[in-house]
Amino acid sequence: MLQIEFELQKLRTSLQELWVLVEKQLKKSEKALLTFDKATAREVISREKMVNALELKIDAECEAFIATYNPVAIDLRLALSILKINNNLERIGDFAEGIAFFVVKNMSEELPQPFKSNLNIEKMFQEVLSMYSLSKEAFNEENTEKAEKVFGIDNLVDEINLNAVKVLSDEMLANPKKAEELMFLHAVVRRLERIGDRCNNIAEEVVFYLDAKVLKHQQRG
Repeated sequence: MLQIEFELQKLRTSLQELWVLVEKQLKKSEKALLTFDKATAREVISREKMVNALELKIDAECEAFIATYNPVAIDLRLALSILKINNNLERIGDFAEGIAFFVVKNMSEELPQPFKSNLNIEKMFQEVLSMYSLSKEAFNEENTEKAEKVFGIDNLVDEINLNAVKVLSDEMLANPKKAEELMFLHAVVRRLERIGDRCNNIAEEVVFYLDAKVLKHQQRG
C-alpha cells in the first residue's frame, strides 16, 4: 500500500511539472499576442517539444502504474484522472503554440487599443488563466468547490467568444485589406475558447476523482 502511495505521488509530481510548463506557455502566448512580441512567440513555439515529451512520459508512467499495481477505487480514479488531465494540458499547450504561430506568421502590427478593448481579448485571457489556476488548485487541494467555479467562468469565456464574431466582422468591413489577418485572429479567439473547454474538462476530472461523479454528459445550468 505504501508503495502505491509513493508511485501515485510520483505521478502527481510529474503532472505538476507539466502544469507549470503549460502555464508558462499560456502566459507567454498572451504576452506575445498583446504586445506583438515575436521573440516571445518563437520561444513558445520552441518549447512545445518539451510539453509533448513530458506528456508522453506521464502517459507511460500512468500506464505502467495501472499495469503493475492494478489499483482499485480512489487510487484507480486518481490514476485515470491524471491520465486525462495530462492529455488536456498537452492540448492547452498546443493552443498556446497556435497563438504564438499567429503572432509570428500572420500578425502585422500590435492590436490597436480600441479594437483590443472591443474584442475583449485581454479579459478572455484573464478568465482563461483564472480557470487554469482554479483547476490546478482544485486538484492540488482536492477541492471540488474550486473545480465547480471553473464551470461558471467558462460561460463568460463562451460569451466573449460569441461577441468576438460581431467585433471582427465590423473590423473587416472597416478595414477590408486586413480581412485575412482578422480571420486568423478569429482562430486565436477560438483557441482561447477551446482552452477554456479544456480547463472545464480538467475540473470535471477532479470532481470525478474526488466524488466519483461523471459530469461530462450532464447538463449544467
